[in-house]
Parts: sequence; C-alpha cells; structure tokens
Amino acid sequence: MSSAPPSARNEAAASAIARLTWLTAARLFLYAILLAAVSALYLRADSQAYPISLKLVVVTVALAFAAAGIYATWLRTRRALRALAWTQVVIDQVIWTALVYLSGGPLSGASAFYGLTCVLAAVTLGVSGAVVAAILGATLFLAVILGFVFGVLKLPSDQPALVLQTPQLVYPTLMTFVALLVVATLAAYLARRVQTQSGVIEEVTERAERAEKLAALGRVAAALAHEIRNPLGSIRGSIEIIHEAPGLGEDERRLCEIIRSEADRLNDLVSDMMNLAKPRPPALGDADLGRIAADVVRLARQSGRGEKDVPIEYDGPESLTVRADPDQLRQVVWNLLRNAVQATGADGMVRVIAREGVEGVKISIVDHGAGIAPAMRAHIFDAFVTTRSHGIGIGLAVVKQIIDAHGATIEVEDTLGGGSTFVVRLPIEPLGREAR
Repeated sequence: MSSAPPSARNEAAASAIARLTWLTAARLFLYAILLAAVSALYLRADSQAYPISLKLVVVTVALAFAAAGIYATWLRTRRALRALAWTQVVIDQVIWTALVYLSGGPLSGASAFYGLTCVLAAVTLGVSGAVVAAILGATLFLAVILGFVFGVLKLPSDQPALVLQTPQLVYPTLMTFVALLVVATLAAYLARRVQTQSGVIEEVTERAERAEKLAALGRVAAALAHEIRNPLGSIRGSIEIIHEAPGLGEDERRLCEIIRSEADRLNDLVSDMMNLAKPRPPALGDADLGRIAADVVRLARQSGRGEKDVPIEYDGPESLTVRADPDQLRQVVWNLLRNAVQATGADGMVRVIAREGVEGVKISIVDHGAGIAPAMRAHIFDAFVTTRSHGIGIGLAVVKQIIDAHGATIEVEDTLGGGSTFVVRLPIEPLGREAR
C-alpha cells in the first residue's frame, strides 16, 4: 500500500497523464514527418522505382498512426498508464525495425530511431525504460542482421539484392550498439537527475505547504489560546474546590477527577498548538535528563493517566546531564509518554529508559500498544497526522520540531512482543557552555 497521501497520488497521476499526452503528440508529429517524406518520394516519381517498398512504408506509418490513436483512447481511460508507456516502447521499436528492414537493412540510417525511443522511454519510465528500450532495440536490430546473414530475410524485390560479407556488417552493428549505449546512458542519467530534482522540489513544496498550515494554525491558536485557557483555568480551579468539599460521595469525586483530567487534556492540546504554530529556539543549557524523565513519569502517575490503567516505569540513572533546553526536553518526554499511555491497553506497560553511550544519550519510550503500520511511519511526525480516532496529530509534530531544533534524532522501532518504541538520541556536547 502506498504511503503517499491521496493528493500526492493524484498529482503524480496527473503528471504521468500529461507526459504521456505530450509524448503521444510527439509521436504523431514524427509519424507525420515520415509520411511527408514518403509523399515527397512519390512526388519525385520514386514510386515507380520502388513501388513495393514505398507501399510497405506507407502501411507501416499507417499502423503507427493507428497505434497512436489507440494510445489516445487508452489515455482517456486514465488506467494502467505504466502499461501504456511500456506498450509504446515496444511498438516504437518494432516500427523502427520495420523501417530499418525497408530502407536498406543493416546499412539503414533508420536505426537512429532506436535511440529516440530510449529518450522517450526515459521521460515516461525513468532509468528502467531507457535500459529496456536500448536492449530491445539492439535485439531487434541484431535479429535483422542475422536474418540477412543466414538468408532468412531479403530486401523487397524492387530493391537491389544486398550482398554483404560478415566483416562488412561489423562496423554498422557496432556503431548502432555504441550509439544505443551512449543514448540510453545519457537518457538514464538525465532521468535520474530529473527524478532527484523532482524529489527535492516535492520536498520543498511539502515544507512550504506545512509552513502555510502552521502559519494559519498560529493565527487561529493565538486568537483562541487565551479564550480557551481562561475558562479552563476557572473550570479546573472550581473542580478542585468541589473535589475537596466535605460530604462529597465517591461517584461525585470520580466525576470531578474526570472533569479535571479532561481539562488538563484540553490545556495540553492548546499548549501543543501554540508550540507548533509559534516555536521558539531552544535555550541550551545543562539539563538533567534523568531527573526530568523521572519527574514526568511521577507526574503521569499522579495525574491518573497511568496509575490506574497503564503502569509506567522509569529505568535510568537519577542524574544524566545533557546539553538541551530543559523545558523543551520535558515537553518531548511528556508528549511521548502521553502518546505511549494512550496507545497502550490496560494490560500493557509503558517504560521510559534512559542510557548514556559513546555516541550520545538515548532515551526510549516503550509501549505495548497496537504498533504503527510501516506505511504510516514516514508521516507519523507530520502535523495533523494521527493513528487514533480521538487525536488531531499535533503532539508528535511538536516533538519532531523540538528534536530537529536540538540537532538530535528520533526514530520509531517495533517493540518486542508488540507495540512501538520511540528512541530519541541527543548528541554529547561539552557541558558548561553558554546557551546559544
């Protein structure tokens, strides 16, 4: 299954249709030139000298026109476009082989058309198209030569008999093969460069679209943040008072805890939106990752997000100093831990593991949830992409934004026994350096 979003697949299909349309038109133009050349021969009275050969050329060009009509009809269906492109390559090389046979056999200059098909195949099919077109053209040309060598093929009866010794065929054969090799290599190289540049352009476009989305989100978030946070603060404060009121029943206290938990969740959502829309550069300093991770685990337990439903464990040193922004590092651990708890069922466990190695400091958040499909991993850190029905895909985007700003890396791995492990690697830097 493709991991590309529907819009990207639609754009790719539209681009393929456009290329095939232009190349089909180019083929029609080339066939028209061939037809004009044949007509010129007729006007010069060559039709009397070569009546059979010219008729066969006209039939060949007519078949080529018919094939182009089939291409146009096929294009209208917008289905199996890659099969259409391969069909064009094969038919092209067969048509050029027929023209080679009708215009002198091994000594025909029409063998140059093989290289043209290599270029067209590179445009539509990339490197593989150029290579296959070259191999097919060389094979068909070699078949024509061997046909004349072994007497299987003869020129039409209106042309003089072709009497060639095997050494006389070596030069045109080698020249054709070398020309095909050079053209196919250049076409494949250019196709690869175009694909690379297209990938760069697509990446830049995606970044621009993401920046535009974030800008729009920033405007909305800035306008709503205070309007949302003020009522949330009032709700949470009121619930705390009600929760501590004497004579409150167990059911009422449980409802108060639910309201408080949901208010905290909404506050986290607003904070994530603000951090994603208006990121600030990290204020680097000496941050104690061990203490931060232990505090976040303790907070998650006390908030009721892990104590009753999902057990949370911290496995690491009490103190582990790294070069980072302490507040942003706390945000990363909190978001990843919150995501892991939400992904893990009641019978699972979440572990936060911190280790120091030769290459840097690594912190892993291990859950035992449903895991992440391979097709989703390329987009899991994109804004507004989520695997949960009740999420909007902001928390992990904020994490990736902070990690990139620190020059660190984050990866997603499969957890042994099921689930996912988010691994953050922070590079080792000298401590005590002034914050940049």
